[in-house]
Amino acid sequence: MNPKHYQCIPEDFWKGRIDDLEDYDAFRWHQIIEPINLLEEITVVAGGFGLLGFCCDKGVQRNLGRVGTSKGPRSIRKEMANLPCSFPSTTKIYDCGNIVGTDGKLEDLQESLAHAVYKMLKNGLFPIVLGGGHEIAYGHYKGIDRFLEETNSESLGIFNLDAHFDMRPYDKGTSSGTMFAQIADDCKAKNKPFNYMVAGIQQYGNTVSLFKKADALKVKYLMAKDINSANMFNVGQELLRYAKKQENIYFTLCSDVISSAYAPGVSAPQPFGLHPEIVLKLIKMMIRSGKVIAFDIAEIAPRFDEDSRSSKLAAIIVFAVINSTLEEKE
Repeated sequence: MNPKHYQCIPEDFWKGRIDDLEDYDAFRWHQIIEPINLLEEITVVAGGFGLLGFCCDKGVQRNLGRVGTSKGPRSIRKEMANLPCSFPSTTKIYDCGNIVGTDGKLEDLQESLAHAVYKMLKNGLFPIVLGGGHEIAYGHYKGIDRFLEETNSESLGIFNLDAHFDMRPYDKGTSSGTMFAQIADDCKAKNKPFNYMVAGIQQYGNTVSLFKKADALKVKYLMAKDINSANMFNVGQELLRYAKKQENIYFTLCSDVISSAYAPGVSAPQPFGLHPEIVLKLIKMMIRSGKVIAFDIAEIAPRFDEDSRSSKLAAIIVFAVINSTLEEKE
């Protein structure tokens, strides 16, 4: 990992309301999160969770989207600080810092992200990466892939909650809209299966050629219009069938999958996006499969976020991921 692309979280960053200094049942996240430095040898409790920020929106800029997601990790952390510790006192959450670099190339930042994710996994942590643009997915995937290759457990499924396929051609450059095409090509080069499922696709947000490409690569996808309360059993069965076929799952969530009524501060707001309650149900369904080994949330853009609604929602989503993961292990 390039040191100039990495930044530790200051020791005094995590602060907030304190209801009690001794009663764990009254604790909030800022009281238990431990900052660590990934540039050094780390000592952590295996089975813990590692937060990592990806302070980058270069991919969004290349994709002609609304920039501002580089500020997402800080804003999400701020909303996490006062969340209650509704999990056992043995639970460990580490803040592993940020991947940064306004003067760095996107590809170099993705490589540093890959190295950081690899180190987290190698030390037994469950990575939770906070974006940042959805170009986060390529670096995150590469770190997971590198780890699985070392452990002789190479099978990896990718589950994406997103309004877009993000499989555009990248012959003229990569962006926040090309990651899964890049991953598909990497899989082909390594003679690995490309196991990609995406839920929340908007017809008006993807060209006909993208649907054809998804079909050609046998991508499994669920349209946003087909994901609703009345159809949740069928949706759940689709997710379960996919998860059963995977050995490990990388779960990535682009916040533009959520309706802009609830998530206005995103790079590409979606007026017909999913309701947050539906999104939480999908998250819990996939986490409880027991196959998810890493998670990220992308494209929170605080500059467009009224009353920090989107950042608050992102914090609640991370809250749900951690609690659901711990419940699945019980």
